[in-house]
Amino acid sequence: MQKAHAKNLKANKAFPDKLFYKIGEVSKIADVEPYVLRYWESEFPFLKPRKSKSGQRIYVKKDLELIFQIKKLLYEDRYTIEGVRKKLGDSSVNKRHSARESLSASNAVEHVKQRLREILNQLK
Repeated sequence: MQKAHAKNLKANKAFPDKLFYKIGEVSKIADVEPYVLRYWESEFPFLKPRKSKSGQRIYVKKDLELIFQIKKLLYEDRYTIEGVRKKLGDSSVNKRHSARESLSASNAVEHVKQRLREILNQLK
């Protein structure tokens, strides 16, 4: 159990630094199938990734952190779906909303500028 938890922590810290992730990327990072992520969305009201104009799920880092928490509680700590709902329900929703509100527009713009510079450098 300890080794599995250490592996999850490494995986959690190793995901690429991006603003958004698609479901396939999240599936690989979290090592769960996409259908599991969709199922968790239906079971946990606090896990609600945004959707693009084309309807694709768009996850942010907070969503990934929440997915790692859910996975740990279900697979390692042996919580039931209802148990995870009770444990994470209210606190996760409040943390997620406050985190989104605290991210100012200027920080987001700076992050986008930095990423665009990195992409431009890769193209040179």
